[in-house]
Amino acid sequence: MKIDVTGHHVDVTDALRGYVDEKFQRLERHFDNVVDVHVILTVEKNTRKAEATLAVSGARLFAEATSEEMYAAIDALIDKLDRQVVKHKEKRTDHHREEGRVGPTLEP
Repeated sequence: MKIDVTGHHVDVTDALRGYVDEKFQRLERHFDNVVDVHVILTVEKNTRKAEATLAVSGARLFAEATSEEMYAAIDALIDKLDRQVVKHKEKRTDHHREEGRVGPTLEP
């Protein structure tokens, strides 16, 4: 998984980049087909905003979160993306594989 971290009006330090990398490892636990991630960290007056776009096999997922602290915004962002990844994985699962199967017949 390739993670690009960009900052608008904020310096992306090694600690911040490491925190983002550590948190995004949680998404690979559910779905290992995450190809590319682009994270944008923004500071606007008193709010911190984190947004991310994930390129997974078959779709693009987007989420954003705001908070008064950057680390809290990243945590909220990961929670949102985690739910989206699980939902995307469930959609891709074939739930109808047993539909055409013929069961045993009852013959006396």
